Amino acid sequence: MLHTLAVLVENNPGVLIKVAGLFTRRGYNIDSLTVCQTEDPELSRMTIVVNGDDQIIEQVRNQLGKLVVVHSVSDFTGQSVVDRELALIRVEVTPETRSAVLQTVDIFRGRVVDMGRTNLTVELTGDIPKIDAFVHAIQPYGLLELVRTGKVAILRSQA
Repeated sequence: MLHTLAVLVENNPGVLIKVAGLFTRRGYNIDSLTVCQTEDPELSRMTIVVNGDDQIIEQVRNQLGKLVVVHSVSDFTGQSVVDRELALIRVEVTPETRSAVLQTVDIFRGRVVDMGRTNLTVELTGDIPKIDAFVHAIQPYGLLELVRTGKVAILRSQA
């Protein structure tokens, strides 16, 4: 099962390698990783998506919590969150397929950010299933390149 961990860490050089090293030493694969400075310039937020059962995730959380550079670890799995991913997708187009590709982009509420004679680049934001569905829908036209940011997530506000 995929788990989304929100890890608040010190905003210093070398912190990423310490956290990634912990996963490497334990033999856990990181499915997605995003890192950015928070509203406090002293701290960064890592959003880590990792596959594992509850026992493995608990071990990961405990190990992360032991690192001096880690201030907190939260597992967002099963909680009410807003999550998004950004993808840039380059698609092959011909005069015959251009309008169908643009319709597909429109259906998924994407945005064309670059256009050439033989391809176009689409910006798409959404949850992971939406991005996956778009990639699947566009593949018959000729998927040339795909770049994804990885998931970012925040807990929903209390009503």
